[in-house]
Amino acid sequence: MILDGLLTFTGTSNGATGGITSGAQTDSPTTGTQVASNILDLGVTSGIPSSANGGGARDIGVGDDPMLKLSATVTTTFTGGTSLQFELDGAPDNGSGAPGSYTIMWQSQAIAEAQLINGQMINVDVPRVVPGQPLPRFLRLRFITVGTHSAGAVEAQIVIDRFDQIVGTTGALSGYVPGVTVAN
Repeated sequence: MILDGLLTFTGTSNGATGGITSGAQTDSPTTGTQVASNILDLGVTSGIPSSANGGGARDIGVGDDPMLKLSATVTTTFTGGTSLQFELDGAPDNGSGAPGSYTIMWQSQAIAEAQLINGQMINVDVPRVVPGQPLPRFLRLRFITVGTHSAGAVEAQIVIDRFDQIVGTTGALSGYVPGVTVAN
């Protein structure tokens, strides 16, 4: 998996200095609805079109093959809460180089805390713009928490590929149910 700091929603490595960060690449959502530490700016900062004053956003390849993917990996097991849900929002430039009104582009199901163990939580491609939504220049990831998590950390970014190997019931990389023997 190739990671790009400019496409990282969580942690301090993309310039965040506070909020819900728990490390260089991770955030620790605790309660309620919280925005990940970094809002991604897809504006073209040098070149044409200008990203200032409502200008365009860079093409991140929605619809290409391969498509960019959302990745959110639990790096520290969550405890103390009930569930966690992920939401990707997009906003156009407000005309002053800042985010306008956000539109929900994708939302996960609520993931029970017992399932918030080390591993991949999101397995979707970066979604297309929803009908009626202006082309987003800014993308943000929100965490919707039920209960109050006393521990837990997640790392989230947009990637070109994701490690999606199935983890078996024993915690080993698998894809087979227990008891299946594969002859070599």
